[in-house]
Formats: sequence, structure tokens, C-alpha cells
Amino acid sequence: MRITVTGATGGIGSLLVSALIERGDEVTVLSRNAEAAAEKLGDVRALAWNPADGTPPLAAIEHADAIVNLAGESVAQRWSTEAKQRILDSRVLGTRHLVQAIATVEESRRPVTLVSGSAIGFYGDRHQPTDETAPAGTDGFLPRVATAWEAEARKAEALGLRVVLLRSGDVLAAHDGLLPILSKLTKFGVMGPLGGGKQPFPWIHVVDEVGLILHAVDSHRANGPINAVAPGLVTQGEFARCLGKKLHRPAFMPAPGFAVKLLRGEMAELILEGAAATPAAARELGYSFAFPDLPVALDDLLD
Repeated sequence: MRITVTGATGGIGSLLVSALIERGDEVTVLSRNAEAAAEKLGDVRALAWNPADGTPPLAAIEHADAIVNLAGESVAQRWSTEAKQRILDSRVLGTRHLVQAIATVEESRRPVTLVSGSAIGFYGDRHQPTDETAPAGTDGFLPRVATAWEAEARKAEALGLRVVLLRSGDVLAAHDGLLPILSKLTKFGVMGPLGGGKQPFPWIHVVDEVGLILHAVDSHRANGPINAVAPGLVTQGEFARCLGKKLHRPAFMPAPGFAVKLLRGEMAELILEGAAATPAAARELGYSFAFPDLPVALDDLLD
């Protein structure tokens, strides 16, 4: 297959590109720095594109079988007014420009599938089991971003594409994202239940994140939202205790919600709120999780 990937130099994107190359796909990547992307990723065709500035080169769109859209500014930063605008624009404007480019391509040359990133933040703060049929949350920055992001991707449906919206939880990886930060805090003995610890902690091993993306590309039955989360629901407090046990460190020191907000500002929403998302669509599609249980996932990543 011919696959175009945005956000290909990120932690998830680079692993996805490696998996696509390994199975024999022809991969085109869109990156702000095409030369650096080609050097990092290897056997790819790299083209330059800044998602917020305009439409991507049509050479990346024409004759592609599928597009995987992972581009977006990291949300793991203090949410200043400027940072929030960058987070929003990198996703909403980037996806809008991508779909606009698809619309200019002759129908016979258009991709068949668009797999577009999203986030469990779509649901807002929900402590009851939440599948893909649940409506969007109404409060907070993350539901607003995810709702607008998905709306832009869904415009590709009118162009005849099969659109999959990958609502990712906290992606656990050995050297990228949240886990290295939390591991360091745990090793110093300052990691424990945050804001009470009863809030859901929707997580997924990076191997399954990439596996679900591949499954969404390949399965013609995949359509609409898919919660990219492991089937084992845990709270933030349970995650902290499991991580502490793995690292042989105590993980009982609580941090009240107001303290987290003082340290992280509005971005504390990432830590203090969450949805108890379940992978109903993934199960319906027959996806088999490589790491369904948190202790086994942490063993794999931290060993």
C-alpha cells in the first residue's frame, strides 16, 4: 500500500513508519523539515509541510491509498494563551488544510482512507465506562480541541473517504511521552495519587497504539471513532501504585488537586480529569491487544 503520514517524526509516528516499511508499504511523510525527517526515518519519501500554514503538496495526496494524520503540538506543556492556540491550530488548521488538499485531487486519484488522530479528552471528565457512542464533553479545553479536530477530519467523508478517528488515551512508551516523566518522579519518591487518585487513567501501550492504527488502515470495517485504550480500566492512584511497585519505590504520597493546579496551571486538566474509556470499537473489529494489562505493559517498557 501507499501510505502518507503526518507527524511522522514523533514518538508514535516514527514507530508507525518503521512498521509500515517493515511490512513493505511505500511511505511518504510530511514534515516541517523534510531533510531531517528523511534522515531519521530512512526509506521514505519526505516532503515539506507546515500544517498551520496551508495545504500540503499534492504529490503526497495523489495516488496514496491511505493518509494517517498524527500532526499536532504537544499538549504536555503549560497552557498559556499562546500555547493553547498553537495546540488548537496545529490540529484543527492542519487537518482542515489536509482535507482541502484531498478535495482538489481528481476523485480517481484520491486516497480511500483517512485515519486521523484524536484524544480521549473528547469525552471530558467521565468516571463511568465510556464507549465510542458517548457524546463529547462540554467543559474544558481538551473536549473543545478534540471536537473541532474531529469535525475537520469528518469533512473528508463527503469526498468519499473512509474516516477513522483514533481517540488515544495516555500512550505509554519507554523513552517518550508521559511514562519517563512519571517514572522519574516515582524514583525520587514524589509520585503518588494526584488530586485524590480516583480519576480514570485511560492508557495504551505504544505497540497497541501503532497496532490499532495499522488495523484501522487495513480493515474496511473500521469507520468513525475508535478508543485507543487498553481494556483494563485503572484509576490514576492504581497506576501510581503499580508503577511504584515496578520501580520498588513507595507511591503513596498524595498531591491535592489545588497543588497540581498551582504547579501546572490549566494543564492540570490532563492529570486531574479523565474518561473511563473502553475499547468497544476495537473489540468489535477483532483487534487483539498485545498488552491488555498494566503490570505486563510496565514490565515490557521498563525492563
